[in-house]
Amino acid sequence: MATRVILADDHKILRAGLISLLKSARDFEVVAEACNGRETVNLVRQLKPDIVVMDVAMPDMNGVEATRKITRLVPQVRVLALSGHDEGVFVKGMLEAGAKGYLLKDAATDELLAALKTVLQGRIYVSPSVTDTLVIDYLQRVKGEVGPDAERLTTREREVLQLVAEGKSTASIAAILHLSDRTIETHRKRIMDKLGIRSIAELTKYAIREGITSLHD
Repeated sequence: MATRVILADDHKILRAGLISLLKSARDFEVVAEACNGRETVNLVRQLKPDIVVMDVAMPDMNGVEATRKITRLVPQVRVLALSGHDEGVFVKGMLEAGAKGYLLKDAATDELLAALKTVLQGRIYVSPSVTDTLVIDYLQRVKGEVGPDAERLTTREREVLQLVAEGKSTASIAAILHLSDRTIETHRKRIMDKLGIRSIAELTKYAIREGITSLHD
């Protein structure tokens, strides 16, 4: 029986390439595609695939938040991060959220298939090229060189922060999250108070620096 896969990436051409690749491998069946984290979470809840191949930097809801929700709501589903980012904040964020693997997008086909099989076996797979990044990030945290600011935000606050940083209005965010305008304003104020930030521009810079959004096309 083929392994059921959901592909989550906001670039359609990349998803098409992955579908072709996995189809040729024959052991995998792509059951759905998603272009953002929120859509991915909904599809996972409906379809309960074996594994999700998850981009990290996506609009509306990033891969870290989507992975965190998936591992809480449907813990049997494995997540393999497939990212163009090798910075520690992205790697650490995905692994701490519950992803079982982290692979860079420039990986060879054989490495992708090996990563999928490793993760499906319940083991961790990390691209050799990001191993040094993980070690450096760990040492910086041990020395206190990396602050825990982002970890002080709740899941909902991180969601709101991403949407604010992406330029969405209070009304738009309220509609996306099914909350009132007033609740969104309260969340935004709490975020600013926790981070000691007083402008949307600074919030946006912070969100990019922490890997909460990349504002990519």
